[in-house]
Amino acid sequence: MAMKKSPLTEHIPTVRLHLWLDTDDGLFFGTGRALLLERIEKHGSLKKAAEELGMSYRAAWGKIKQSEKILGFELITRNSRRGGYELTDFGRLVRDRFSRWFDEVEKAALAKAAEIFPWDVKGYRGNTPEEEDGGTGQEGERE
Repeated sequence: MAMKKSPLTEHIPTVRLHLWLDTDDGLFFGTGRALLLERIEKHGSLKKAAEELGMSYRAAWGKIKQSEKILGFELITRNSRRGGYELTDFGRLVRDRFSRWFDEVEKAALAKAAEIFPWDVKGYRGNTPEEEDGGTGQEGERE
């Protein structure tokens, strides 16, 4: 028997996910580090990236160095032409793969939430399950 959606329309719940990768040595990559690398690439500056994310330069530097130590590769390097920093190829790869993983997990979580709950949900970026599946509307009726 199909159930109608709840009239919870004024306040559509947001599905929030906290994903990170860690080892016995601690956290080495998560959403915060992905955002930090995005901002470093945007600004060419660790200082500006840290400020934009509301953290100290020291905290940002520590997070990058912790990740590099665990991964065994540099994520950022000095930009010799302009000063500041830029992402290494490995830094870009890790950021992009993490973002891809996050997007896929969020897509699955949104689809499952739409299947289970009798109300609409949206993703962190405001996407709905229909937008996540390309607008095909293949979520079906709720039981």
